[in-house]
Amino acid sequence: MDDSSSTASNVARAILAVLDYSSTPDTRKSAVEFLESIKSGDVRVLANTSFLLVKKEWSSEIRLHAFKMLQHLVRLRWDELSPAECRDVVNVSLELMSEVASACENWPLKSQSAALVAEIVRREGPNLWQEIFALLTSLSAQGPLQAELVLMTLRWLPEDITVHNEDLEGDRRRLLLRGLTQSLPEIFPLLYNLLERHFGAAMSEAGRQRVELAKQHADVVIACLNAILAYAEWAPVPDLARYGILSGCSFLLSSPDFRLHACEVFKLVCSRKRPSDASTAEFDSAISNLFQILTNVSREFLVRSSSISSVIDENDYDFAECMCESMASLGSTNLQCISSDGGVMAVYLQQMLGFFQHFKLGLHFEALLFWLSLMRDLLPKPKAAAYPSGEGSSAGGVDSSSQFDNEKKKTLSLINDEISGALLDVSFHRMLKKEKVPPEISLSLGPLELWSDNFEGKGNFGQYRSKLLELIKHTASHKPLISSTRISERVITLIKNLLASPAPLQDVAVMESEQLALECIVATIFDGSNELAGGSSEVHYALRGIFEGLLQQLLSLKWNEPELIKVHVHYLDAMGPFLKYFPDAVGNVINKLFELLTSLPHVVKDPATSTSRAARLQICTSFIRIAKAAEKSVLPHMKGIADTMGYLAKEGTLLRGEHNILGEAFLVMASSAGAQQQQEILSWLLEPLSQQWIQPEWQNNYLSDPMGLVRLCSNTSLMWSIFHTVTFFEKALKRSGYRKSNLNTTSVTTPASHPMANHLSWMLPPLLKLLRVLHSLWSPSVCPTLPPELRAAMTMADAERRCLLGEANPKLSKGSSIYADGSFDGTKEGQAEDIRNWLKGIRDSGYNVLGLSTTIGETFFICLDANYVAMALMENLQSMEFRHIRLFIHSFIVYIVKSCPADMWESWLGVLLQPLFIHCQQALSSSWPGLLHEGRAKVPDSFGVQNGSDMKLEVMEEKLLRDFTREVATLFLTMASPGLNTGLPVLEHSGHVGRVDMSTLTDLHAFKSNSLVGFLLNHKSVALPALQMCLEVFTWTDGEATTKVCSFCGVVVLLAILTNNVELREFVSKDLFSAVIRGLGMESNAINSPDLVNLCREIFIYLSDRDPAPRQVLLSLPCLSLSDLHAFEEAAAKTPSLKEQRQLMRSLLLLGAGNNLRALAAQKNLNVITNVTARSRLPANASETKANVGETIGLASVL
Repeated sequence: MDDSSSTASNVARAILAVLDYSSTPDTRKSAVEFLESIKSGDVRVLANTSFLLVKKEWSSEIRLHAFKMLQHLVRLRWDELSPAECRDVVNVSLELMSEVASACENWPLKSQSAALVAEIVRREGPNLWQEIFALLTSLSAQGPLQAELVLMTLRWLPEDITVHNEDLEGDRRRLLLRGLTQSLPEIFPLLYNLLERHFGAAMSEAGRQRVELAKQHADVVIACLNAILAYAEWAPVPDLARYGILSGCSFLLSSPDFRLHACEVFKLVCSRKRPSDASTAEFDSAISNLFQILTNVSREFLVRSSSISSVIDENDYDFAECMCESMASLGSTNLQCISSDGGVMAVYLQQMLGFFQHFKLGLHFEALLFWLSLMRDLLPKPKAAAYPSGEGSSAGGVDSSSQFDNEKKKTLSLINDEISGALLDVSFHRMLKKEKVPPEISLSLGPLELWSDNFEGKGNFGQYRSKLLELIKHTASHKPLISSTRISERVITLIKNLLASPAPLQDVAVMESEQLALECIVATIFDGSNELAGGSSEVHYALRGIFEGLLQQLLSLKWNEPELIKVHVHYLDAMGPFLKYFPDAVGNVINKLFELLTSLPHVVKDPATSTSRAARLQICTSFIRIAKAAEKSVLPHMKGIADTMGYLAKEGTLLRGEHNILGEAFLVMASSAGAQQQQEILSWLLEPLSQQWIQPEWQNNYLSDPMGLVRLCSNTSLMWSIFHTVTFFEKALKRSGYRKSNLNTTSVTTPASHPMANHLSWMLPPLLKLLRVLHSLWSPSVCPTLPPELRAAMTMADAERRCLLGEANPKLSKGSSIYADGSFDGTKEGQAEDIRNWLKGIRDSGYNVLGLSTTIGETFFICLDANYVAMALMENLQSMEFRHIRLFIHSFIVYIVKSCPADMWESWLGVLLQPLFIHCQQALSSSWPGLLHEGRAKVPDSFGVQNGSDMKLEVMEEKLLRDFTREVATLFLTMASPGLNTGLPVLEHSGHVGRVDMSTLTDLHAFKSNSLVGFLLNHKSVALPALQMCLEVFTWTDGEATTKVCSFCGVVVLLAILTNNVELREFVSKDLFSAVIRGLGMESNAINSPDLVNLCREIFIYLSDRDPAPRQVLLSLPCLSLSDLHAFEEAAAKTPSLKEQRQLMRSLLLLGAGNNLRALAAQKNLNVITNVTARSRLPANASETKANVGETIGLASVL
């Protein structure tokens, strides 16, 4: 007894040490290790100690932890107890539950006591349930405190059904579900009786002013509703109706204290899927009854909220929001239960429209989700229907086809012109964010709640606006005429208001918000997938009249403020798809754009007027957008555009950056004209650039050494000329036949198939020289000799630092540097910023040009020498900052790996990847230990901050390291892609040990030309640093990087299985196997633990009969015995199921590591019973939160 008391005292001290924030790390670590040793040691010591510590003489924190230790015992070590000992634990646990049924006990202790009993019932199953249920029923009759505890137990029982738990095998979960389902006829009547009895008692005691008793009964009602919620998610809906659960909850909808919890039950039931068995009719009946209940309550609310005299508080709105969610769930999941009755459906749609129109943002948002779901379901899929002969007659704008049944068409017909118009009007008005509304307009909106940054829990404004635009799109597809009329009227009204406004610039935000709606409607109606010619001429004529009238309004505007011109241009952009079908207006739009361009000054001396430069760039960009949208309608105007460009350039009023954008527009136009015209346009645009670009004089003067680049940075006009040349190369590659889909395949096109192929030979050599000398600026021998303004330009920009800190997400594009064109303000700071923009732009576009050049066929690989490319790009790799290497890998290396022909892997990838992998491995290996052990990542990047916050520096350093790590991991994922490893067969999924026939093993060289990973493994100088990174990534706390590298490791494992290479097999069997298990010891790998477990499974199943290392690695685990391993092998050999084998491996690893594999334990801990309550009990919850800390600190190392 003395020993037990002594152990209990030691455990209590350890618990307090873990929870004490003043404890030193070593003290806390020792305490956690001691607690873990108790949990994994003698099971009887664990039981006795825990039962001693749950007694009342100990503090709440210690008692709470002791309850969790008992739950651990029941969940994971129950089988180690004898039947008699199990019976003793059951009896003591039931006694404990009775003891804590006291008003003075903390709520978390009551909850954990109930959770313990529920855990025991789940372990013992039906044999114990009948006995315990009788005891629970008897206990619940003793009073409200006891009833609350019983209800907590009933609430925890289905935890392993509602929360996925990988520790619970499929058979046990099915048994639990079957047992609980069979017990519902006993559980549900008890729940209903307790609900009815204690609700009545609560009301009665409240009427007698007996507040404390009323509160105890109310707590029982809340506990009962929480228990019902645990069953409403999975129990048969007809049972919920049959035993009065739904009717009981419906009665509570009239009670302000309980209606929100009752509505939560309805929300769950409404989202249940309709069964396909014999209970369908009962299910439909229950859902229909729910619908009637919700309709009546929502009708009352909508009437009240529309009445001026009614007083509605936030509690009413919270309830209404939950009710709206319930009705939305019903419509999204079980509309078929009510859709056959047109009258009922009409009422339902009107009520959901009422919620959508409500001034409260929360109610509107929930209704928005419903309307989106409904319209997605009812409308046919894109690229299907032609426009109808009219609106509102046959499904109101949807062709009567067999794509959706008559019931859907009937429902769609109920969404008439009035409803569609209301949906559009509300969406138009809510496209604006509250923070952007001018004060005078805000007053006119009345109580309408627009989206605000303070609105939480519904995503961000961009996501919300996207939902509105999707609804507008669906409505436009359903009712094109109504949509066109409403948006036209709305835009014209806004234009008139702006013209009449004394301060039009303040109202720009309103105009801007509506442009997206116009763009959405025009794009939907005039989308090429909806052949406009397929509808009636009357509809076409009406649509043409509406948009011609709107276009005339836009063309007649005479705005001259840059901000207004930008909005004006956006509206002209939005009309692009209309111009495709009505090309007569294209000429007027182009003339208007040039008129707007020439109305703005091209020379900007005062930075305060830079909005003019931005507006000019916006106008030029509009040519691209209109060319893309209007397609061939623009072709007749190409000569006129070219002539105007030439005239403006001759006059000196068209800047180089603007010329580039217009040139890009020409490439877009040419793509609609055919290959021949595209070639001619490219030659016309590139020939003037090539004359300067290929000249040896500027290359010798500025690109021969770093000082040459210093001289170039002082020659502003030439510097920006080179910048615009490089950026136009990038645009030309993107717009001339390059398609992103090319990146998903290793096949390449012939050089002749791409119009840029003939230009690479003169474009790329000077670019490589430029990038080589740019890289050299960061060399330790060069950097100190540079002028101060250039060294300042090499540091990180403010915008980049803000991005790393998550303070903002500005678009760090070359566009900002285009504004400069050498027009900095003359100060050294301004000059440094200009040079910084130039360096960034050259690097970004230069890498992109190289990467895109690899995707257009073999020309890149033929016209360049791989050794020269490697020297130019890798020569100063050691001096590159992490942000630059990440960009280099992302924009060039990944592309060349995907695009390089297999017969050139040797000459290209072998040369490029070796120095890259060596450097990346060295850089990551030296940086990660600093972050893991010292809290500071060692990165080479220069932040340009003299007196910055240490915490901010730490955040930026860590972000840079993680981004770099993940980009390297993405490269590994790319190399492991199936398209680059076509020669690898798929393992047979029988999974038996030794399944691979030894006679079929081949030499690793056999995969040298048909598998990129096989190629790498055949080149040790490339493979060794890559494999070293694979081992180390499992010790870095970055789950995303680990996930990507796992794919690469999977291919390495596959090659070890398929080949007879001894070195590879030994590496996989020992080094990789150990590293993966170490990775499972990192909690950051919890999300990808299934992938790691599967790697372990494959290594052991397929290689343990060929190498002793897998068994040796497993047996080195601290808690694994030889008999455990033999039992695993026997069980794995018996099952062909991969899923079961993975589960067996997972269980074996957990057993062998003493449950100390954090990646697996983290997933398990998510599923261990946790407390859920709708009540606010801050002191109790706080203590429980503290108690949880001890479960996740300082688990011992696995190996």
